[in-house]
Amino acid sequence: MSSMQSEIASRLVQFLDLDTDGRRRFVLGVILESGEITVSSLYKAVKEQFETSRKVVASLLGYICSKLGILRAHKKSYRLPTVYILKEEYADLVRTVLNATAAASDS
Repeated sequence: MSSMQSEIASRLVQFLDLDTDGRRRFVLGVILESGEITVSSLYKAVKEQFETSRKVVASLLGYICSKLGILRAHKKSYRLPTVYILKEEYADLVRTVLNATAAASDS
């Protein structure tokens, strides 16, 4: 594992350690499953499981993009929403960290 991947893995673990209600884990799972997502589509998925606002979901997605560095933001035009795309090199890393932290929280 490269030093960049180990740094991102460490950030992911810290991010998930602060997850009190499972929302962060759920959001990462949705991103991992879909590969690319918008704030609106993520909000629709999250509001089925959690009581939340669109601002909270947008903030969480922005944090994942900027601080964790596993997403790429793309906007085709100013009229279209920003599409967040999971970087291919981090898909397995996210899956591994989600599985490892799930096993640790079950213990």
